[in-house]
Amino acid sequence: MSSNRVIYVFVGPTLPVREARAELDAVYLPPVAQGDVYRVARGRPWAIGIVDGYFANVPAVLHKEILWALSRGIRVYGSASMGALRAAELAPFGMVGVGQIFEQYHAGHLQDDDEVAVVHGSPDSEYVAESEAMVNVRFTLAAAAARQVIGPGVQSALEQLAKRLFYPDRAYPRLLRQGAAEGLPAAELAALEAWLPRGRVDQKRADALAMLRLMREDLAGGVARPAVPFTFARTKYWERVVQEAEQPE
Repeated sequence: MSSNRVIYVFVGPTLPVREARAELDAVYLPPVAQGDVYRVARGRPWAIGIVDGYFANVPAVLHKEILWALSRGIRVYGSASMGALRAAELAPFGMVGVGQIFEQYHAGHLQDDDEVAVVHGSPDSEYVAESEAMVNVRFTLAAAAARQVIGPGVQSALEQLAKRLFYPDRAYPRLLRQGAAEGLPAAELAALEAWLPRGRVDQKRADALAMLRLMREDLAGGVARPAVPFTFARTKYWERVVQEAEQPE
């Protein structure tokens, strides 16, 4: 890949790098954190893709650094997780959002960050997800109801139970136990449990793959660098961000 066609993609628990690389030839980096987009944007790559990002114990990627990348004519795409959140917020400034999760946030149907949050393993485990994202639960329960595995009442009740769980505790076995404890119909819970192994919807993964495919198609089609519909303001706060990002790691 020539220097002016370099693509960086930040990905973690949503999609293993080996699967991502099968869709798009890119430089794959761990989940994005504050300063990471600034650092890769200094080299003026063709594009930056954001799927996963840190948010709890590590400072999250700043809107300002994405705006800086956009102001330099770099295409920035987002989907699935942190990427969907930032794309929904920065779409008016030229960030390209991809996928159903982005669309849900952009339309205002989803608002909470915890909808996409998961806990995950170490880099050695390829950041394997250790909990289930609320958005995946919603899409899975909707699919189960559409196939009449469960009724709309159980669908709604399980969604509410899942939403009340702290995001690291969200998992289907626990959700089914909660449903049983709440007195939901045993037959429907049993049918859902039997259906889940083949029916579970991983919407985050699907959206991440859709973003990679779009980036590949845009690169192949020679899509022009985006127009910049704003003037980037170099504030004192921004200069502090730059100074911190340029410190040796």
